[in-house]
Amino acid sequence: MAEPKITKIEAIVFEHQIQDMGTDYNGFNQVYEKGSVLNSQQCIVRFHTDTGVTGEYPSGPAERTKHGLGMMANYLLGKNPFGREKIYNDLKRGLRHTDRTAISIADVALWDFAGKVYGVPIHQLLGGWRKTIPAYASTYHGDENGGLSTPEQFADFAEQCYDIGYRAFKIHGWGDAPIAREVANVLEAGRRVGGKMDLMIDPACEYNTWVDALRVGKACDEAGFLWLEDAYKDGGVSMFGHQRLREKIKTPILQTEHVFGLEGHVDFIVNGGTDLVRVGVYEDGGITGAMKVAHAAEGFGLDVEFHGGGLPHRHCIAAVRNTNYYELGLLNPKVSGTKPPIYSPEFTDELEGVDANGHVAVPDGPGLGVELDWDYINAHHVETVTYE
Repeated sequence: MAEPKITKIEAIVFEHQIQDMGTDYNGFNQVYEKGSVLNSQQCIVRFHTDTGVTGEYPSGPAERTKHGLGMMANYLLGKNPFGREKIYNDLKRGLRHTDRTAISIADVALWDFAGKVYGVPIHQLLGGWRKTIPAYASTYHGDENGGLSTPEQFADFAEQCYDIGYRAFKIHGWGDAPIAREVANVLEAGRRVGGKMDLMIDPACEYNTWVDALRVGKACDEAGFLWLEDAYKDGGVSMFGHQRLREKIKTPILQTEHVFGLEGHVDFIVNGGTDLVRVGVYEDGGITGAMKVAHAAEGFGLDVEFHGGGLPHRHCIAAVRNTNYYELGLLNPKVSGTKPPIYSPEFTDELEGVDANGHVAVPDGPGLGVELDWDYINAHHVETVTYE
């Protein structure tokens, strides 16, 4: 029997708007801004094969997806859609000078294809067993506009999340903020909910100096935080700097969000650069690459934490022993409807998307496991870019 082949690839672009959303001081971090509308173009990737089965993936921002497919399409057309391991390794080499995050676009769509062929969810192909996953509420960055503008407002939001069912809460603080306010934010959250919620903070590499990271780290020690993540402007990649930070604070640190792939993660681990290992389908070469990192961390006796939400991460976490939480976000008490409503609400990562125990559901349909709302997608359609 002849091997199946990828015959056509489509990038289906649609528009989405978020009400009351703007950006902060440098235009990168999204923050609450009353009356502002954030416009975006999102993408569904569709891989056609000569089997008649397609693999689909809501891949995120359209320009990023189109750029990635533009680099990969000539290679992918005609390839065996079941050959994910070879495709992963070929693309890892082929994109080494450009953007290897593009691998995720193809890899997830091909996992969706495989699940549909076999009639099972991806997590079953991975050996998964979980039906639900505990989630933490992950905030938008702090703002100056009355949404998450003070330590008291962050703590109020943490209490609101607790009442919904969450038992863990992660702060993304302010960009370009005084470190004294970051420290106060940590201490106030610890005072208000520290006895009943796991608390984390992710400055997203905003702090200017290692000493700023140390100051916040010592506050995390005092407040009993579960982890400190990507604190300062090394970009999250300094093994030596983070090894030294680990010596000075008790709070575990979570690194490697910005280190691509298996080998970089292992180097960070063996050089003592982290306590917990960050991994992501987008950053680390799709489901194929993310699972490699998860199992490598398991071999070192460490836990992995998946960066961000999304259907692929629900499937991965369902099949990984050494992980603790699903990141549900980003969230702000004054902003609703931040995600395109392209599938049912329990999978769209909005604030109320957890059960009474603070868990999210693992999809159980074939492939990624949910039906896309093509009525919504078509009603907001912008263009379809085809590669064949």
